[in-house]
Amino acid sequence: MRGEDTRPESPTAFTTGAERKAELDWAQLHCRMDASQSALKRRLTPGPEEKRKILRARARLLAAGGKAEATFPHLLLDVVEFVLGPEHYGIESCHIREIHPLSEFTPLPCTPAFVLGLVNVRGQILSIIDIKKLFDLPEKGLTDLNKVIIVHANHMELGILADAVLGVRPIAMEELRPALPTLTGIRAEYLKGITKDPLVVLDVEKILMDEKILVNEEVDTAT
Repeated sequence: MRGEDTRPESPTAFTTGAERKAELDWAQLHCRMDASQSALKRRLTPGPEEKRKILRARARLLAAGGKAEATFPHLLLDVVEFVLGPEHYGIESCHIREIHPLSEFTPLPCTPAFVLGLVNVRGQILSIIDIKKLFDLPEKGLTDLNKVIIVHANHMELGILADAVLGVRPIAMEELRPALPTLTGIRAEYLKGITKDPLVVLDVEKILMDEKILVNEEVDTAT
């Protein structure tokens, strides 16, 4: 009967097994890393359907951006709304220097009917025009609600009589429509546009460049 071989395994056997195990571990690790990278690429690279979804989302964002641009400040008009007879009018706030209650004014003889008179605004003498007379609107007596809107353009200034001032409101340029058929003659000439309300937005530059207004300014200066 042979006795058991109790001799320890040679160091070479341990080393060889450890090396093989290490080789297997590294190979498995590389496989896992490659699989992870492939999975990551699949996640980062959208498929055809995902690409279509992304393009549709981008299209919606661009469309929304186009609509938002329509309401940007540079496409809006800040308009001061006021009342003339039975109608509502507006003037761009960039052409308005200030608004004063109509307290005291000096009538001017031998001037057109639409010239209300002169007013002293902190030492500056300005003429006041009554646009209702230019537009053939119904006359209305002067009250405490009357205001003088001081407008300026092209180095000229004058006051426009308003029955009442309602406040400031923004208007998108796209809301303005051309003159209506009922707005004819001088009313159409002074018109910048009209909204659905309707609010008639006046063109201050055209008003101040009108020859009738210029003649009136010359009379006032001479006086």
